[in-house]
Amino acid sequence: MVASVVLIGVLFVAVFPTRTYLAQRRSIETAERRVMVLSTENDKLASRVQRLNTDAEIERLAREQYNLVRPGEEAYAILPSPSPPRAQKRRPAEVEDKGLLSEVWDRLTFWS
Repeated sequence: MVASVVLIGVLFVAVFPTRTYLAQRRSIETAERRVMVLSTENDKLASRVQRLNTDAEIERLAREQYNLVRPGEEAYAILPSPSPPRAQKRRPAEVEDKGLLSEVWDRLTFWS
């Protein structure tokens, strides 16, 4: 009886807090990894903000995304060549007028 009480006491004192400690440690490691990823992303975004505050970058984006030009310049759009029209396969008129039995007979006697 005393041994079981001691065993239960050891479980409450040692095992359960240890499990909680390990779970918290895993949670902290996961959070630290997320912080590292987010700080890297923040650094990239901060450098992009600095680039976007320059006149050269604003002009590049205006030309590239909005097709804007400076006064006196002319913009040209080069269009792709048109694709050739697709040829539609048409069956001869005599085949279209044939009935079901004629179609079946033609398919059966094709090899002869």
